[in-house]
Amino acid sequence: MTVRHPLFARLYPRASDYEDAHGALEHRRELLAEASGRVLEIGAGHGANFRHYPPTVHEVIAIEPEPRLRALAEDAATHAPIPVRVREGLAEHLPLPDDSVDAVVASQVLCSVRDVPRSLAEAARVLRPGGHLYFYEHIRSSRPAFARMQRALDLIWPLQGAGCHLARDTEQSITKAGFTIIRARHFDFLINGRTRPNSPCVIGKATLR
Repeated sequence: MTVRHPLFARLYPRASDYEDAHGALEHRRELLAEASGRVLEIGAGHGANFRHYPPTVHEVIAIEPEPRLRALAEDAATHAPIPVRVREGLAEHLPLPDDSVDAVVASQVLCSVRDVPRSLAEAARVLRPGGHLYFYEHIRSSRPAFARMQRALDLIWPLQGAGCHLARDTEQSITKAGFTIIRARHFDFLINGRTRPNSPCVIGKATLR
């Protein structure tokens, strides 16, 4: 269940910190504001979300397959305001029983999982009845010309981004997996006023039908 991306794992925390300094910090807080109970975070990376979980969350189980990032997440867990357990695992094969968590958090991860339908099916499996999926993802643009550019870049982008894809229709995948999207805020995440291929983003909440 280990996935190794040594170069990406070295560069990603710095890139993430840069984005946090330019607005992503507020996005993380928005993503997690309503989370409560026992939470599963898939693809937790280096643990950037941990310090933003509200006190309504009793425990976070954080799954991360990349060894270097997982070690950083374990360190971040020691400084989190709520209990966090970091575990090795893949989104496609979550090491949790059925109906075992109140919420699943997907934060900048559905772009890079190998099997999106399988990952979302696993999220649905571990969610208790009435549970929620909270997601913050960069997505395919609704502007046709921009989306064509994203699809073209997808030929090379995953090679440098640990499997990250630009042109996935994440919301459609979520609804196909049996979720109903309760709310979704779409925006272009601009840094210093500049548009990047991964600028189109969504922050949202969904529940199982």
